[in-house]
Amino acid sequence: MNAVDIIIKKRDGVELTNDEIAFFIQGYTQGEIPDYQAAAWAMAILCKGMTDVETAALTRAMAQSGEMLSLEEVVNGIKVNQAVDKHSTGGVGDKTTLIVQPIVTSCGLAVAKMSGRGLGYSGGTIDKLESIPGMRLNLTKDEFLQQYLTYHTVLSGQSADLAPADGKMYALRDVTGTVPAMPLIASSIMSKKLAVGTHAILLDVKVGCGAFMENLEDATKLAKLMVAIGKNNGRFVKAELSDMNQPLGFAVGNILEVKEAVALLRGEPAAPDLREHCIESSAILLMMGQKADTKEQARIMVEDALNSGKAFESLKQLVSLQKGDISYLDNLEKFPKAPVIRVVSAPKTGWLSEINARIIGETSVDLGAGRIKKTDSIDHRVGIIVHHKVGDRITQGEPLFTIHAHSDDSCYNAEKKLSSAVQYSDTPCERLPQFYGLIE
Repeated sequence: MNAVDIIIKKRDGVELTNDEIAFFIQGYTQGEIPDYQAAAWAMAILCKGMTDVETAALTRAMAQSGEMLSLEEVVNGIKVNQAVDKHSTGGVGDKTTLIVQPIVTSCGLAVAKMSGRGLGYSGGTIDKLESIPGMRLNLTKDEFLQQYLTYHTVLSGQSADLAPADGKMYALRDVTGTVPAMPLIASSIMSKKLAVGTHAILLDVKVGCGAFMENLEDATKLAKLMVAIGKNNGRFVKAELSDMNQPLGFAVGNILEVKEAVALLRGEPAAPDLREHCIESSAILLMMGQKADTKEQARIMVEDALNSGKAFESLKQLVSLQKGDISYLDNLEKFPKAPVIRVVSAPKTGWLSEINARIIGETSVDLGAGRIKKTDSIDHRVGIIVHHKVGDRITQGEPLFTIHAHSDDSCYNAEKKLSSAVQYSDTPCERLPQFYGLIE
C-alpha cells in the first residue's frame, strides 16, 4: 500500500477501503506523506467525491489520529456526558461562537469547543479571538480537559494531541483550492467533535454565495451527512440551514467582529440578523442540553442571559481563564485601529437587492484579514463594516461600507472591488430569510 496508488485510485473515482484511508491519514499525520501528495489527494476528493462509507471512514481516521477525550463526569456514581457544542461550516462575518458559547454557558450548559482558523474568504473563530491580547488558544489536551471539568467552558484550536490530521489538512485545504469538498468539510467538522467527545452538537450549515454550499440542495446533503456521521458514532446532532448570501451582522474582519460580538453581549444595539441568529441557535442548544422543554422557554432564558449581563460575564470568564486581557472587553477602544479608515458612500438611491457575501469576504482577505497562503500572517485590524442589509432603502451619499485598511493602496483596491458586491432595485425587494430549516 502506498500514497501514489491511493491518489490514483481516488483520481479515477474508485472507492477507497477503510484501510487505505487510515493508511493515508496516518502517513500524512506522521510526516511520511508530504503536503504535495496530500494536496493531490484532496483535489481528487474534490473532483470525484467520496461515498458516505468513505466519508465516515475518513472522519474516524482523522479523529483517531490523536488522542480521544472523554468528557464524561461521574455524578452520584453515574457517568454523565453533558457537553454541547455549536459549529458553523463557515461564512462571512460569522462571529456567532463568540456570542452563543457565553449565552449557553451562562444558562448552565457546559461547552467544550475546538475551533479552526480562517479558510479562504471564511473567517475563523481562533483568528478572531487571537485579537484579544494574551488569549491562549493552543491548549494541550490536559489543559483543555482540566478547564472543561473545572469551569465547564473551554475553547481551543486544534492541538498536537487532538485530531492532528485535521489540523494539517485544514490548513492545506485553505491554500490548494479544496475548501469546498463536501467529504473534507464533513470529516473536518465531525472528526473534531468525535475527538473532543462532545455529546450534543448543533451544526450551522451555511447556504448561499458566501458559503461553501451555494445551494440548498448541497447544503441539505452536507447537513444530513454530518448528522448521520454523528448518529453512527453515538452523538446527538442537529443541523440548522442558515443564509449566507450576505454577511452575518455588520462587521467582517477579526477585531471588528470581536467588537461587534462584545457589543451585542453588553446589550448595545446590534445587527438584527446577528442577534436573532444567536438567540435561535442558543435556544436550540438549551433544548438539546435539556435545560428547556420548549423553544419559547429556551428563548426567554436566552433573552434573560443577554439582558442581565450574565452572558457577557461568561465571555469574560472564558477569556480570563485562557489568559486574555479582559480590559479590552470592557473598553473596546483599547483595540488597535487600522491606519486607514475610509467610508464608501452609496452611488445612487434605491433598495439594496444584493450584498454579495463572497465578494466582501474575498475583499477582506485582500485587505489582510484572511490568508492567501498557508504561511500568511493575519492583520487583525483590517476589515469591512457593511452598514446595510438586503431590502434596506438607501439614499445616494449615505454610508454603504467602511473600509479598515493598512494602506491607501489596499483601501483603494478594496473600494473598487466592493463596488461589484452591491446591486440596487428601483422598487422594494424582500429581505433574505435567515433559516431554511432544521435537520434532525
